[in-house]
Parts: sequence; C-alpha cells; structure tokens
Amino acid sequence: MSLHDQVLSVTGRTLLFAGIALAPLAFSQTPASPPVPPAGQAPVRVRPPRIVRPGVATEGVSRSMADIQTEAVLPVEGSPDWAVVTKDSVWITSARANHVVQLLSATNKVGLIVDVQRPCSGLADGFGSIWIPSCGGHSVIRVDPTTGKTVAEIAGDPANSEGGITVGAGSVWMVTKPSALVRIDPKTNAVAATIELPSGSENPLFSDGFIWISSFEHDQLLKVDPASEKIVATIPVGPKPRFLTAGAGSVWTLNQGDGTITRVEMKTGKVVATISCGIPGSGGEITFGAGSVWATMFDFPLTQVDPKTNKVAKQWGGPGGDGIRFGFGSVWLSNGRQGTVWRISPDQK
Repeated sequence: MSLHDQVLSVTGRTLLFAGIALAPLAFSQTPASPPVPPAGQAPVRVRPPRIVRPGVATEGVSRSMADIQTEAVLPVEGSPDWAVVTKDSVWITSARANHVVQLLSATNKVGLIVDVQRPCSGLADGFGSIWIPSCGGHSVIRVDPTTGKTVAEIAGDPANSEGGITVGAGSVWMVTKPSALVRIDPKTNAVAATIELPSGSENPLFSDGFIWISSFEHDQLLKVDPASEKIVATIPVGPKPRFLTAGAGSVWTLNQGDGTITRVEMKTGKVVATISCGIPGSGGEITFGAGSVWATMFDFPLTQVDPKTNKVAKQWGGPGGDGIRFGFGSVWLSNGRQGTVWRISPDQK
C-alpha cells in the first residue's frame, strides 16, 4: 500500500490504453545502469520507466472511475491508506500526516484522530483496542477506540511499510524485521513468542484457525499453526504475493509481480485459480465482501472478482485507490494521492 511505485524495468512494446490487450510485459529485477557523467559533473538522476498496468481486456468488464456512484466522500488529511473495520467505524492511516483517523459509519463523519509516527503496515481490531504498527516509532501502538488514548506501546519494528498485522487465537500477530512473526499477548502487552520466517515474508492474516503469510521473495503462501507456532504448509502462488484476504473458503493473494490474484482453498491448501487482473506493481490492497473479492491498485482503483467464476466481473480505471476494506455493506476505498476515502455501494453498474 505504498504511495510510491516499485522500481521495475519494463521491456517489450506496450500500449497505454486501459481495457485493450497489451503485449506481454517483462519485469526485470535489475534496473538499467544510469549513464556515467563526465568527470567533475554530478551524477544524472534517471527516472525509472513507469509501470504499465494493462488491466483486463475482457469485453464488458472495463469501466471508468468517473462512473462510480459514491455513498460518501470523506476527506482525510495526508495520505489515507490502510483501513480496519470495527463495530461502528472504519479507521484509516495517514502516514504523511502522522495520524490515524476514525470514520463513523453511522454519520459518514470524522471522529477521533490519533497521533502516530508514520503509521504503516496495516491496522488490526481486537481485545477492545486498535493495534497500529508505527514505522516511525518502531513499535506497535495499542489504542482505546473510545477515547483515542494510547494504552500501551510494544517495541517491534514492522518488517515492511507494506507489511501487515492481524488478530486471532488470543493474540496479535505482526512480522518484524528482518522476517520474524511475533506473537503479542494482549493481557501483558508483551511479545510472547517469535517465529522465524523465510526472508520477505511480511503480511499475516488470521483465518480458519491459522495465520496465513504471503512470502513476497519466495512466491509462496505460508500457513502457521498458532498452537505449535510452526509453519505447517508452504504453498506456491503467483509472483511477488503481497496482500491477502479471506472469503468463500479461500485465501486470496494479490501478486504484485504480474498483477494476478491467486485463490488458495483453505481446507486443502491447493491453488484453485490464478486470476489475471492486469494490476502489477507496488501498492494496492485486497478485501472480501458482498460475495466478491475487491482489489485496488493505482490506475485501476477498483477490481471486482466473482468467486463463482474466478474471473474479473468489473474493473474501474482512472485516478484513486491504494487501500480497501469492506464493512457496513460498503466498499471503503482509500485514495492516497487524492486525500479522500470513498464509501461505495458494491452494487455498481
């Protein structure tokens, strides 16, 4: 959910029209070397090629963000991004403004504003608290959602600003640097266990009694048993999996390497489908609600996937997006570059 696109070199001919099939893209791990300046001159800064996101070319799928009918547009200062849904609110991080904002679902108005140094790496709700990773404070902040006051601060450096935090099995779980899953006991506000992970494994999600973690560097989905505190399954998925969600009996990974979504059946650990969405690159998010998977990425702020067909049902192109959650019957879309959060009905034409 970063606001800056990852540096990737793109080779091959491409067309920049959303909704039109493009030539295949090849992503190089090593950017081209910058030109060597003459002696005595400062190095020339070369802007990397812009990531081309082709979207989906299937007839009848492509739409414009201008056609979205919003239920509410809420301004959030800075760079609205990560979100978590609680019993009465949606909480949104804003790293540029160094705070987390409460959006009241009943009134579509801003509630509490909590100061946090560079909130990052997701948000979680549990044990009567909001749990906020702080890349600026190298810690996890526990906040009382009724007062906005900090209850505790637990040392732990989030592994990546695009990492995550989750709640389940009586604990709070977050990956810290370099790649260790820490288990935080909410009774003591202390780390109760540390589980070593493969490098680049940074995004945890609790579902169906297990912690699922996307391994960005190894193109895998890890399954961790909270009882044994061990990795019990390693599942190959798409390239550079980052964000994940759960729904329809599956874990879904948004793969930043090629812009696909991988569906993994939780009971069997088998890959059910790999869905082409045309939304590669850094940033983005994924969520489940109203019987659909919803993904967001710059250039294509909203992609709806139908679990019944494992295909993209609708995709909206244009400005906006980067964070997404479903709650209170609506899609909540964080528009990081526009400084707004859109509340959207899932029943869009």
